[in-house]
Amino acid sequence: MAEATGVAAAFERRAARAESLAAHGEAARDVLSFATGLLRAQAGIAQALEALRPRRPLTGRLGDDARLLLDAGGELVRFAAGSGLPALADAQGVAETDLVAYWAGDTDDYLCRALLRPYVELLAALGVAPESRPRPAGCPFCGGPPWLGARRPAAEGEGAARFLVCALCGGEWPIVRVRCPACSEAGPERLPGYSSEQHLGARIEACETCRRYLKTIDAGLDPQAIPEVDDLLSVALDLWARSQGYERLEPGLAGVIS
Repeated sequence: MAEATGVAAAFERRAARAESLAAHGEAARDVLSFATGLLRAQAGIAQALEALRPRRPLTGRLGDDARLLLDAGGELVRFAAGSGLPALADAQGVAETDLVAYWAGDTDDYLCRALLRPYVELLAALGVAPESRPRPAGCPFCGGPPWLGARRPAAEGEGAARFLVCALCGGEWPIVRVRCPACSEAGPERLPGYSSEQHLGARIEACETCRRYLKTIDAGLDPQAIPEVDDLLSVALDLWARSQGYERLEPGLAGVIS
């Protein structure tokens, strides 16, 4: 039997983190509760695709793998439709053409991204290269867009290292500390940063040139932190940034809410 990759377990850990944070904070409870259900549904997709591997291995070609993914993703679609969120109220299903359109960069559909996430993360765990995206957005492995940044401790005296986190495979890659990941602006005076005492560890890194921003999470403050989940604690910062005319590079898990 094929060895397990642990991808489903990784999604379960994220769900457990979201559930724990929701139980201890009122401000972001609704969005964290939504994320808990979404992450558990994604864990189910990863588990179903894992179970198929001995007789139907994934190829990395979406045209060949899409039917397997859609069959495994029924629970996620049902969860989305029943979530009570207006943006997902009409979520009755996703077609193969929808997934292909998202992969090609022709649509920003939240549900397509949610379905593809466990699939692409599983490809990464298996070392199966996905087919090239026509308009890759940045990730060295899958071309997926960065949906947040993570600051991690670097060597002594060098401050924190800055990484981008992929919205599709979950992988990370380094980026220089003073540069916009959207337009490559490198002038410090054009790259203001904003933070709040209410949300220690979260930071809005904006760009005055392209009016985009990256939300970064300081993963060194809490050893239990999972950046894509802890990001939800500071949705208020995203709302503030949007009110100032900035656009996030890629919506986080709360994209359909905030």
